[in-house]
Amino acid sequence: MQPLASIPTHVITGFLGSGKSQLIRHWIDRKPVGERWAILINEFGQVGIDQAIVGERDDVTVQGVPGGCLCCQVATVFRSVLVQLLRRERPDRLLIEPSGLGHPAGLLEVLGGGDLAQVLDLRQVITVLDARRLDDPRVTNHSTFIDQLAVADGWVLSMQDLLEDEHRQGVERWRQESGLAPSWMVPSGAKGLPISHLLDSPARGRQNVRGDAQSLLLRRPSLHAEAIDSSPGTPEVPAPIAGGAARQNGHGLGYRSASWHWHREECFDLAALEQWWKQLPSGVRVKGVMRTGRGWRTFPLTSVPGKEAQASWRKDSRLEMIWPEDMELDIDGLERALEQCRRRPSGEAGPDA
Repeated sequence: MQPLASIPTHVITGFLGSGKSQLIRHWIDRKPVGERWAILINEFGQVGIDQAIVGERDDVTVQGVPGGCLCCQVATVFRSVLVQLLRRERPDRLLIEPSGLGHPAGLLEVLGGGDLAQVLDLRQVITVLDARRLDDPRVTNHSTFIDQLAVADGWVLSMQDLLEDEHRQGVERWRQESGLAPSWMVPSGAKGLPISHLLDSPARGRQNVRGDAQSLLLRRPSLHAEAIDSSPGTPEVPAPIAGGAARQNGHGLGYRSASWHWHREECFDLAALEQWWKQLPSGVRVKGVMRTGRGWRTFPLTSVPGKEAQASWRKDSRLEMIWPEDMELDIDGLERALEQCRRRPSGEAGPDA
């Protein structure tokens, strides 16, 4: 068996809800025939929502590392999982999606050091930016967002097709005021981003941060120490049992999370779920994979109810909420309301289920 070497490796960063997983799904649907991909996803939450949303195929393997930040407590776990994934799958290409609250600079150091440097061909780092949130200081002043900008070789502006002209001009003003000049910046609308931005990406080289971003990093607020003390780490996800939900809570990096896990036999009313989301306050991010009376659905968008899509995932239902830690939420009350959305036994769920 030939030793592993020079595997094209792509790191796709971006703040919470920016559209990283949707972009990866778009590329999976357009990947070269005969090329085998491995995708490693780290999430702030506890039950692996993005892993379920991205989905596997015969030529695509998805591995999740839930909880925490890849360059903090789970760094050792991440390296072990990555090595096992590479040995087991021997992929032609590797994609890594860090948590939206993870600091990517430390991850790049891991990928570019030791034995991994001999195996991985690290390409340009892509950072996905939600164009609708570039005027939100809770995002733009967050230390992780600043780190993601600093290490990026290219920016993908997602959701820009949803903006009015005035807000598009605001995006350009923000870019100029940031003082940063990535190698490239492109919008990603409803049709996604051409896969050539991935396949034709040049090698990154040895630097972790561009010269124009050094001063930006020095100005950023430091929340990383808090993440080391209070992030949830990599807990075992309990197997759900029929008749109820398993909930896990997490916090760190200025945010809190609640993650629910239901047995695959549980079925939910799609309209009731959408109504539940509409009543959530602004700033709460929700995503999940749920079995409904209209089949299995993914719900990756918080602010656009009704944009759910069919899911290939069939193992169980999963839902995750992430919100700023200074926001007061009645999680127990929200959980009770969520349980009211359960529909009926799966045997009565209809032909699409």
